[in-house]
Amino acid sequence: MAFIDDYFARIGFDGEARADVATLTQLHLLQTCHIPFENLDVLLDRPILLDDAHLQEKLVIAQRGGYCYEQNGVFTRALRELGFAVQDLGARVVIANPAEMPPRTHRLSLITLDDKQWLADVGFGGQTLSTPVEFLPDTLLHTPHGDYRLIQSDDDYCLEARNDDGWQALYRFDLAHQYPADYLMANHFVSRWPDSHFRHHLLLALMRPDGGKITVLNRRVTRRAPGQAAATEELANADALYDCLVDECGLAVSHPVHGVSREAFRAMMARLEQA
Repeated sequence: MAFIDDYFARIGFDGEARADVATLTQLHLLQTCHIPFENLDVLLDRPILLDDAHLQEKLVIAQRGGYCYEQNGVFTRALRELGFAVQDLGARVVIANPAEMPPRTHRLSLITLDDKQWLADVGFGGQTLSTPVEFLPDTLLHTPHGDYRLIQSDDDYCLEARNDDGWQALYRFDLAHQYPADYLMANHFVSRWPDSHFRHHLLLALMRPDGGKITVLNRRVTRRAPGQAAATEELANADALYDCLVDECGLAVSHPVHGVSREAFRAMMARLEQA
């Protein structure tokens, strides 16, 4: 139970864990509010390792964040240890309206509880589901941080999020089971392919329990409070950004392996901004 105990401490869960909707919902929300979505290791040219030991050490013990393969890897491990029935899925990200259908480069999962299914995903940046949504196509799906819907076309599904301009497609997926090897290959592609979005932009997102959230794109920080317009600020330099990530986003940086020194962060941002 060492992993589960450490995981609960990391996300601030102190209730009675059961394989039910209430526990699933609370764990999902708490992880998105305590473990930031972030891609620093990609920009630092560090390997993104997906085995249980490395994910536990980085996201749970070292209190870093990660992107979809890491976030959902930790989350589904916790669910399985608690007795949830988890199906691993892969999705094609279409948020940027690509001209051609992209490969499967996103990890998510489907949870079966009694006679219902729930879509769970704690790793899609600023558009991350903050709670699981029932797997009901063509139905308005509510979360504390926004509304979503699933559009079905034959055996294909598209998750869409509602924003100020209407509905935005996020990713497409089917229910084909994904194996660890599928995630290993896709993870290598998105972390090492020269044109990968993750290699050219610093990204971070963290939900707030009150329905707000903070997102970071390079030095641009956007804070959203419930019921208010988003406020965006361009930070002056790498030091100000480093302080924001540590002080406001709760990113731990002192771990001997997974930490990030101020000097290394400055050098990383300099490379990023000169590219």
